[in-house]
Amino acid sequence: MDGSEDRFTELYERHHGDVWRYVARRVVESDVGDVVAEVFLVAWRRLREVPAESALPWLYGVARLVLANEARGRRRWRELTLRVAAEPNQSVVADHADEVISQRDAAVAFDQVPEADREVLRLVAWERLTAAEAAVVLGCSRATFAMRLMRARRRLRAQLSVVGVEAGQAPRTAPSMSNWGR
Repeated sequence: MDGSEDRFTELYERHHGDVWRYVARRVVESDVGDVVAEVFLVAWRRLREVPAESALPWLYGVARLVLANEARGRRRWRELTLRVAAEPNQSVVADHADEVISQRDAAVAFDQVPEADREVLRLVAWERLTAAEAAVVLGCSRATFAMRLMRARRRLRAQLSVVGVEAGQAPRTAPSMSNWGR
């Protein structure tokens, strides 16, 4: 042992009360112990730098810096609190579980309808084609495409009801497909 522990013990015992009073005159009572502990932690870490003849002024200097850090931290905390309080009320984000289940059900149901129906639905829902444009893609009249779209929607709705029941859910109405085709 190089005597560091003994030197620190002597420093602590000799100056603890003075440092405590110095800090107590500058912060609320509940914070004094934490600040003093931080001062002596710095003293332990930098013990070789503590001047033997003027240790108390050195400790006061450390205390001043620790107090400045504490004040900055409190100021940042207040500023953050004020910023958060000034933010408009953020609504609580709803649980997305129901949405995920609905999307999964829709994907399963979509896979269960015939390929011809899936293609009709893809043209209007994914490709965002009008009925007239989709009819050109399929090489049929607009009226024929409109009939295929109506039947594809009906089969998809029926399949959505089946998927919900198979998943242990109560039968429910299918999601709106009114925007699937213009």
